[in-house]
Amino acid sequence: MTSSQDPSVHASAVLIGERAVFIRGASGSGKSQLAFRLILAGRAGILPRTVLIGDDRVRLHETDGHIIVQSVPELAGMIAIRGLGIRHCDFEKQARLGLVVDLGAADAARLPAPEALRTTLLGIELPRIPVAPGTDALPLVLAFLTTT
Repeated sequence: MTSSQDPSVHASAVLIGERAVFIRGASGSGKSQLAFRLILAGRAGILPRTVLIGDDRVRLHETDGHIIVQSVPELAGMIAIRGLGIRHCDFEKQARLGLVVDLGAADAARLPAPEALRTTLLGIELPRIPVAPGTDALPLVLAFLTTT
């Protein structure tokens, strides 16, 4: 199956530096808002260059032991901004996945167990941030990306 034939998934993704952040969650959980806030953090110099890969729907496929997240052509460069509607912005077509953020995660905890900070997609283990419902995800993602 080629990447253009892979089914799309309901998620958003941004490229930060050389790796993508994949944002999952229920409809209305804040995926688009987090993606845009990360883009703004990149523009402000808090993060390396940050651009949209896809909002609302993206494709995932495995290549050489890595997961690639790819924009869906019909939605490329479009992001939903609550209160403004669909807006256009710079984007990258694809990137290697480096982090999964789960919004509204039932297993989110103040001091999560090590296994809660990992997830497996397409048979590949990745770092994960479980975000509790109602919690601002941006500080957690920034902390993950800027601390050890």
